[in-house]
Amino acid sequence: MMGMLFNEKECKELNYVLRRELDEMLLDMSDKRLDQDIRNAIALRYKTVFRMYARLAAPKELSKYAIRGRISE
Repeated sequence: MMGMLFNEKECKELNYVLRRELDEMLLDMSDKRLDQDIRNAIALRYKTVFRMYARLAAPKELSKYAIRGRISE
């Protein structure tokens, strides 16, 4: 386990970066032109980034990025 300290501005920036990354991965996972193996790899990465985002975001914000039932693996 690794710990990091961020000031308020850095937390907001990290929150923004993680949201943008989650948005991009959601788009990629819904792109039927991509191979299923690639979409599965993106889904695994999504879970990791989502857990990171969950440490910073409010529960209401998390619900926007919950993927239960959205992705077929």
